[in-house]
Amino acid sequence: MDLMLELVRALGLVVVMLIGPAVALGFLLLRKRQVRKRSRTPLTDDLLRPPGHSLLKQIESCRDDIDEHLMRLMLVPTVFTAFYFVKVYSDGATGLRAGLASLVALVVLGFMVHSVATMLKTAKKLDALKAGYDAELAVAQELDQLMRKGAWVFHDVEGKGFNIDHVVVAPQGVFAVETKGYTKRTGGDGKVNARVVFDGLKLVFPHHSSTDPIEQAVRQAKWLSDWLGKATGAPVTAVPVVALPGWYVERKGAGAVSVFSGKELQAHLLTIRRAQAVTDSHMRQIAHQLDQRCRNIKPQYVQ
Repeated sequence: MDLMLELVRALGLVVVMLIGPAVALGFLLLRKRQVRKRSRTPLTDDLLRPPGHSLLKQIESCRDDIDEHLMRLMLVPTVFTAFYFVKVYSDGATGLRAGLASLVALVVLGFMVHSVATMLKTAKKLDALKAGYDAELAVAQELDQLMRKGAWVFHDVEGKGFNIDHVVVAPQGVFAVETKGYTKRTGGDGKVNARVVFDGLKLVFPHHSSTDPIEQAVRQAKWLSDWLGKATGAPVTAVPVVALPGWYVERKGAGAVSVFSGKELQAHLLTIRRAQAVTDSHMRQIAHQLDQRCRNIKPQYVQ
């Protein structure tokens, strides 16, 4: 009888604690169902991929993960410990009950430590994604200005297991632009901390150097050249470009990749000597293939 009473009390406590989340979830589901009944999107075609779309999806996923862990931190420890600790302090901590309460407390403590560690790791990843997303938006705004000069500009072009941040198709050539959102350190000499040196092979930042962006840009430009060549039936040579918005780029050597700051793209991208001119008809074919590949975003209104 006492065991049954304890069980009823525990279930009652859990029900009371979950009323709020249950009502909130029910409201969201009901609202979505009501909207679907009375309206639909007027758009019938898929949309082009916007700049930074892949990063934005990752940002949303990270935020969802953090929100999930925050909800767990608020609900799970309380749900699992409230009943036991109430009984311990009201009836006395003796015997098996006290041991069980201590075990539950340790389990919950371990869960909380794991959740906090996971959130810290996810938050660090989220910061890097935000920096990358801001950089892609900044570069996209610069590249979009080239459409006034007769260029086609596509963003977040999906490859096989990767994406090309931006592709520019112009009479002067085809350009595969990889954008990197490297952050700067605070303090010290602001000019020194904002300078990156490109020697033709690697990027040398104030506190580290890397060849990864250069190698990545080369791989992506090759894939783009091969795919467009097969898709259009005519050779295409895409020029690899790395964009570093917010940085002052000091070029001390020439290589297979061109490196620019974000602000330099408008003036210098279409003047790269390695680029191969594209006829008007071939440019339209290339743009058509890219449009088909990038037009895969479903309208967000009531999916």
